[in-house]
Amino acid sequence: MGDIFKLLFSIIAGPVLIVLGFLVFRYTLVKMGIDLEPIISMAIAILPLFLPFILFFLLHEKWMDFVHQKFIADNGRTTLRIKLPQEVLKSPEAMEYVFSIIHNPSNADNLWQTYIDGRHPLIFSFELVSIGGDVRFYINVPTKKTKNIVEAQLYAQYPGIEISEEMIDYASEIVWDPKRWEMMAFHLGKKEDQVFPIKTYIDFGLDKQPKEELKFEPMAAMLEQLSTAKPHERFWIQILCKPHVKQNFKSGSIHAKPSWEVDVFAKISEMLGRDPKKKTGPLEIEAQPRLTAGERDTVAAMERNVGKYPYETALRYMYITPIGKFDGNAMLMLKTFSTYDIIKRNGIGVRWRTDFDYNWFSDWSGKKKIKLKKEELEDYKKRVYTVREKISKVDEMKIFTTEELATIYHIPGSSVITPGLSRIPSARREAPPNLPTEQIDNL
Repeated sequence: MGDIFKLLFSIIAGPVLIVLGFLVFRYTLVKMGIDLEPIISMAIAILPLFLPFILFFLLHEKWMDFVHQKFIADNGRTTLRIKLPQEVLKSPEAMEYVFSIIHNPSNADNLWQTYIDGRHPLIFSFELVSIGGDVRFYINVPTKKTKNIVEAQLYAQYPGIEISEEMIDYASEIVWDPKRWEMMAFHLGKKEDQVFPIKTYIDFGLDKQPKEELKFEPMAAMLEQLSTAKPHERFWIQILCKPHVKQNFKSGSIHAKPSWEVDVFAKISEMLGRDPKKKTGPLEIEAQPRLTAGERDTVAAMERNVGKYPYETALRYMYITPIGKFDGNAMLMLKTFSTYDIIKRNGIGVRWRTDFDYNWFSDWSGKKKIKLKKEELEDYKKRVYTVREKISKVDEMKIFTTEELATIYHIPGSSVITPGLSRIPSARREAPPNLPTEQIDNL
């Protein structure tokens, strides 16, 4: 009922404010002694010509939200649990192939698909979960077409893997009750400009396929921390990502916005002292700044990264425990994200949390925190993301490429022997013979 009220209020708020503004304007002109009759007559005469355009701009955002929600509901969602095989000798590059194959922007072929069908990129949710120290891998995906492709690609890259569909989503076991549960949620993202990549598996040297005992597993610290959860604790890590596309009228946006690689190339030109409007000549080369070794590595990483498929990405970490058993050590999980940091390039850090720096001023009654915790829990279950910092938007979704995502989330190698990370007994397991396959182009 509350959501319906908010929707109705948002729809009528614009027209009501316009009417109020007109009345104030009319009152002001009357006080100034200006005759309004000719002006009003002319406005009424030409109103039918402009009314459709006015209503379009006023209701565009709400209408797009409505058709997008309809498209999401039509596709459905499925939670897949991934059980790890005993032997994994592949680098995160295998997972990068999975991210690349399932990258599908769902571009609309015409305006009908955009504004009536609501066709748009859908969110994938890659999740790491610890329930009482039992570490699990999950992927929540749109059901229609996408689910089968995700399963097929995981089986292709990891032959010994086991994938099962969860009939009951694990997140549904937690029903918000502030008298029963204590919870804290965090939004994480890139600390610096999104054009700069984080530390990836290539920076760790894993693309060279070193011997298993010499490999550095980027996820090891996180998995070890997940396994430390006490029997009553739950650690949830959610990586929400959707294919990045440029914004224009055909994609459902009034304001055109280019894709992110434009910003990447502009930043590279700035770092190299280039003028993108001019051709590089001998004199310009001499005037260009001399880059340090670190700056050259950064430019090389940016050029490599911009050639990968991009996803708009947000990370969420939630700590849930029964009331009275909150343990501040659970926040150490956030420190494990520093594995992907490179000083003076980029890293992953906390952008927002369900708390305030000055509770006595921002939330003296504590009601705001309770409301935010409930909303974050519901967002987690729905696999949606809401920017909480409305003014600064410091926690908005940032671009992560397939290379970056595969570094954060992949099937860990056999060198990881975390106690809470169980693996299936069999060393080899073939994909089910009746696994449906569909063309990615038809998504």
